[in-house]
Amino acid sequence: MYATLLEVEPPPADAEARWMRLCQRMFSGPARLSLPEFAAACDHAIALEHAAARAAGILFPEIFWPDIALEVLPELAACAPPAREDFLFQHASLSHTVRLPAGAADTLRRLRERGMLLGIASNAQSYTLRELAEALSAAGLSFDLFVPELCFWSFAHGFSKPNPHVFRLLTARLRARQVAPDEILMVGDRIDNDIAPARAQGWRTWQLAVRTRTEDGGDWTALAEFLAGSET
Repeated sequence: MYATLLEVEPPPADAEARWMRLCQRMFSGPARLSLPEFAAACDHAIALEHAAARAAGILFPEIFWPDIALEVLPELAACAPPAREDFLFQHASLSHTVRLPAGAADTLRRLRERGMLLGIASNAQSYTLRELAEALSAAGLSFDLFVPELCFWSFAHGFSKPNPHVFRLLTARLRARQVAPDEILMVGDRIDNDIAPARAQGWRTWQLAVRTRTEDGGDWTALAEFLAGSET
């Protein structure tokens, strides 16, 4: 997702001030933890959760972010679920800002027009879906582009890429649609999380890169040209 469908940019310069205002609105009082303190406490809780999952045999564990945030900020329990979800989304916007990369919207439109099946395999949290939805909406697109059963969100499964189960699960779902592994194209920015594990399952791959154009890699515009050429 990040660095693929969403271009990640630095956090806002006034992130700490925004955090203080966010906590004031949410809890009707001053923030108990600064933004760096909250991040450090969450990192500690995540490390413990990862260790427990690995001890249970999960090689690439994924946490459920709302539970981590609730552990660090138990006062969130008194807030209604929609308010908690919005709080976590607003917090995410303090660690980074996102937008669709150049050429992504046009390429997605072309793929939709050609009737291609589109899915997402992402190490993500629930707030990521809202980030993507808003970025798509700004470009006149929506989540309807993607087939729900062909989308893998790590937070919903408890494990993440590059676990081969991610790719085997999607391979099985695509087989049910009469799509063979060598007809699947994985588009990702990382060799370790995206390209290598996809190739291990017999998928074709495209490494998304901004400045480098290769036979099977390049930016979104190069990807669109590659796909157009593969249909001729």
